Amino acid sequence: MNKEQLMESARSMKERAYIPYSKFPVGAALLMKDGTVINGVNVENVSLGATNCAERTAIFTAVAQGYKKGDFEAIAVAGNTEDYLPPCSICRQVMAEFFSPEMPVYLTNEKKEILELKLKELLPYAFLDLEM
Repeated sequence: MNKEQLMESARSMKERAYIPYSKFPVGAALLMKDGTVINGVNVENVSLGATNCAERTAIFTAVAQGYKKGDFEAIAVAGNTEDYLPPCSICRQVMAEFFSPEMPVYLTNEKKEILELKLKELLPYAFLDLEM
């Protein structure tokens, strides 16, 4: 699967987001090394702190399905934004837990352009050791 296909999967997930408070849908598509794509959406809660981002939803779903560190190939994140939509700091830290420092993170904007970063570029000073 190429990055455009992965991003389209993330974009298509936005409509499933549960966003009664922010009205800001986010979709994520996580490519596993075995070729499986696991999607996630943001799920809000009135307490805000209990809200879960699309990226973490996809990662946690992968873990629940039996995937482990080293099984992750790439992630695409899509929202309705003029500029590229980066993952929040909590999501970046969870990514550092499961992804290799070289793993591609694809971000998009409303023009459907794709920015490709490596995790180590997105989170250069992770709390955990990024060397796997």
